[in-house]
Amino acid sequence: MPSLTPTAIVTGAASGIGRAIALALAKSGYAIALVGRTAATLEQAATEIHKLGATALAIPADVSNSDQVDRMIRHAHEKLGRIDVLVNAAGVAPMIPTPDITPAQWHEIIDTNLSSVFYTTRAVWPILRNQHIQFVADHRTRSGDAPIPRNVTTGGCIINISSMAARDPFPGLGAYAVAKSGVNMLTQVTAREGEPFGIRTFAIAPAGVETPMFRELLTPDQVPSDQILRPEDVASLALDFIQGSLRHSSGETLYLQRHIN
Repeated sequence: MPSLTPTAIVTGAASGIGRAIALALAKSGYAIALVGRTAATLEQAATEIHKLGATALAIPADVSNSDQVDRMIRHAHEKLGRIDVLVNAAGVAPMIPTPDITPAQWHEIIDTNLSSVFYTTRAVWPILRNQHIQFVADHRTRSGDAPIPRNVTTGGCIINISSMAARDPFPGLGAYAVAKSGVNMLTQVTAREGEPFGIRTFAIAPAGVETPMFRELLTPDQVPSDQILRPEDVASLALDFIQGSLRHSSGETLYLQRHIN
């Protein structure tokens, strides 16, 4: 018997944007599979979610490795019973001028920020598609030829965390900007390919966000916290894509930045 609790997989869930989205989804009644490279920090996030009364499953995995992604998706599906939301929030952003990037560094940046989104999307796709097919079949059994209400989502949702760098690259973050530009196009492509199966895909491209990754690049003296976004700002927008007023805008990349008064 499939689980009736909605579920989500969140990569990069141990800190920053991924952790904020995982917490927001848990507060909204989702069971969460937390994915990241470090088991200890994932367990800390899982404990925080358990305190909210929600289910959390920590799955250590390197999402730049396709085999590990395949195993992670299978494990999450087996344990949680279904998958309704995939959030791709894992990322790395070393500041290295383009002429100085080694081939190994280039592949790490591209694979962590872009290839990982392809790997997770590819692995979760059959599950989301089959859930849609089953939903449609069940609806026809219950309601005959009556149309599915427009406010009902059937095939799942994929949220990709992009970056303002995709259209306004910061010097030294060229490879990161290239990867995030690819994320935006992959979002649009999979939205169109997913439409027949009720699969909706969105990208959120924030400017600076108060996260450990951002603070590895710029200090509070250089960019004060009150001038940048909070992870919760991105999480709020993700929820709006998943279940709010933006849920019908599949394929869109929404750029997000703080306006200073």
